[in-house]
Amino acid sequence: MTEDRRLHVLRAIVQDYVQTSEPVGSKSLLERHQLGVSAATVRNDMAALEEEGLISAPHTSAGRIPTDAGYRLFVDRLSTVKPLTRAERAAIQRFLDGAVDLDDVVGRTVRLLASLTNQVAVVQYPSLSRSTVRHVELVPIGGTRLMVVLIVNTGRVEQRVVETGQDLTGLDGEQLVRNLRALVNGEAVGRPLTELPARLDAAVREVAAAEQQVARGVVDALADAVVEQTEERVVLAGTANLARVNTDFPLSIGPVLEALEEHVVLLRLMGSMASLDTQDAVAVSIGAENSYEGLRATSVVTTNYGPAGAGGLGVVGPTRMDYPMAMASVRAVAHYVSQILDN
Repeated sequence: MTEDRRLHVLRAIVQDYVQTSEPVGSKSLLERHQLGVSAATVRNDMAALEEEGLISAPHTSAGRIPTDAGYRLFVDRLSTVKPLTRAERAAIQRFLDGAVDLDDVVGRTVRLLASLTNQVAVVQYPSLSRSTVRHVELVPIGGTRLMVVLIVNTGRVEQRVVETGQDLTGLDGEQLVRNLRALVNGEAVGRPLTELPARLDAAVREVAAAEQQVARGVVDALADAVVEQTEERVVLAGTANLARVNTDFPLSIGPVLEALEEHVVLLRLMGSMASLDTQDAVAVSIGAENSYEGLRATSVVTTNYGPAGAGGLGVVGPTRMDYPMAMASVRAVAHYVSQILDN
């Protein structure tokens, strides 16, 4: 019972501090929460929590604030992440459903997350290493030119125009395009994007000599599209939200801004989520748990999205964060993005 009561007190301190940004005293706890105990008991519980390193006293106040360990215990003891309301979920779906392509999906997603959470939102484009080929289309566009369209399971579409040097308008040309389309899709569909160049290079060697030039042009175009996608990218929004909570960074906001500018750091952050294989899993890294020094004054809430968790998204903000809201928003947005990419 004592442990449960102390957890209740810790939860109340976290909630009040997140809401007010002011150190929390025993008197205000009793006024705002139905703790069902005396002021002396609350003070004793707060003393015990401080001794355990879960709360601390700023030198300027008699109140207490949560430590990184206190936030960690609070997050770990969340039995469930409160779901967003039906209206909130409907608004998310309407906003994302208007996207016309993957770039638009990512752009809308990062703006939406920043707006929902008032934190810095980060979205990683689906990773090459976890993407597969959905379909390859070959479209004659007049004379000797052929458009090669690569469609990836994460929604990415790449187009290349190939000058084949061979007339594709007659019956023989149409048959050649059909044969190549069947060959390419037979080798590529469902395969990891990283395997595509080698598989097609081997397959094209079996093509008749008269068709080699066209086949080689198609394979080279697809290889070029794959190479272009190897650049992992992240998109940010809401950096200005940090100015709203500038006082939450006791020394300087500079290291946080510098870390956010280092996309390699953010990619590593998103990549660490690849091990999350549970549906709707959300990871939270708090304060000193962040390996990159510039982010040790922040908390990071992340999850995967898309087929096989090919991409990552999340928010970065001060440790004084509304964790239930951030976790619910990240999970809900990832769910809808995944639905869009699966269609």
